[in-house]
Amino acid sequence: FQRNMQNCKVACLATFSQLESICREEGVICRDLGITKNNLCHFEVEYLCSYKRNVIKVGKTQEVQEFYLVKWKGYPESMNTWEPRKNLKCTDLLSYFWEDMMQELLRRKKRTVPKTLDASIVSHVIQRAKLRQTLKQWETHMNGLGTHKGCIYVENLVDMEGPPKNFTYINDYKVGDGISLNEVAVGCECTDCLNNPVEGCCAGASQHKFAYNDSGQVRIRPGLPIYECNKRCCCGPECSNRVVQKGIQYSLCIFRTDNGRGWGVRTMERIRKNTFVMEYVGEIITTEEAERRGHIYDKEGATYLFDLDYVDDEYTVDAAHYGNISHFVNHSCDPNLQVYNVFIDNLDERLPRIAFFATRSIKSGEELTFDYKMQIDPVDAESTKMDSNFSLTGLPGSPKKRTRIECKCGVATCRKYLF
Repeated sequence: FQRNMQNCKVACLATFSQLESICREEGVICRDLGITKNNLCHFEVEYLCSYKRNVIKVGKTQEVQEFYLVKWKGYPESMNTWEPRKNLKCTDLLSYFWEDMMQELLRRKKRTVPKTLDASIVSHVIQRAKLRQTLKQWETHMNGLGTHKGCIYVENLVDMEGPPKNFTYINDYKVGDGISLNEVAVGCECTDCLNNPVEGCCAGASQHKFAYNDSGQVRIRPGLPIYECNKRCCCGPECSNRVVQKGIQYSLCIFRTDNGRGWGVRTMERIRKNTFVMEYVGEIITTEEAERRGHIYDKEGATYLFDLDYVDDEYTVDAAHYGNISHFVNHSCDPNLQVYNVFIDNLDERLPRIAFFATRSIKSGEELTFDYKMQIDPVDAESTKMDSNFSLTGLPGSPKKRTRIECKCGVATCRKYLF
């Protein structure tokens, strides 16, 4: 029995933060938690919990001093202490505290800051601080998964909603059961794919046009496919025909909308017209499975199903539970993103990659959107392959039988309903 128990492991229900607090409270050194003799008694402000003003007599005069209740990082809340403002060097945390406190006071229609905060305001400020920590951890996790240039930020100034539950952030397709991606067997032999393409490079081999200019902007019309160079090509990583595969190049922010649309995505920097922004990533499933899931999502009033119907309607991308930042991009009847089908290491036309390119110049701070019922050119047979049918995926029959969802995009040309 003892031999069998030697390799037995039991999952710890406490978080690293909770274990760190226990160790510091008990004065225990732990190498795995980063607690050493040198930093056992080290104090770092985790967040600020409360505020008060005291009148203190200094000589013959009286001075008003501000005090903050400090939650120390790695220590339990029972060891929180009141500290004068002059002792605190955490300018960002002070800004967050005042932002949260003033927002709550204004919500209660109070214009002045009281000498002491009541328990309900203190509770609100602490909840906001903890939410900010949770969102920061989520932000760090997402950025740690990718090697792309752009950073992802998260912001919620609207409510107490944290990271979505039952959602796993991924940077590449998750292939469902019974589906296989066949890697490309050959590549181009170009040394300069843009200016001196051998046999038309990868796009020419598929009898299509070279998609990009020397700045990486797409120059073919929507509806035509993009064939990028792949891992078997002779050209290097700086090749002009490698754009989508480099990932997100702009810093983007997942933010909580204030008009009931849930999460959204905005850019943190200016995006040039016709440049790549992001891929629509999720779980690749069959149309039969998409139909089953579609009925469930329809009852919930939302869907993340995107048909891969470039040639045949056999597969669908479901980003409901597995996806990247595109999971949070909202619909607009006047969008600033356009969809292109892209082929890189897999040339199976039933399984293109879905890439979003900017339809116009997008300002820093502007929300990114695409049209869930995008149609490129109903007359052009090639272009109709690119129609998204995002809202109807997996749901055969008349859309009139579906629950109509109000559109809140707010543009002048709004169709009033998403589906």
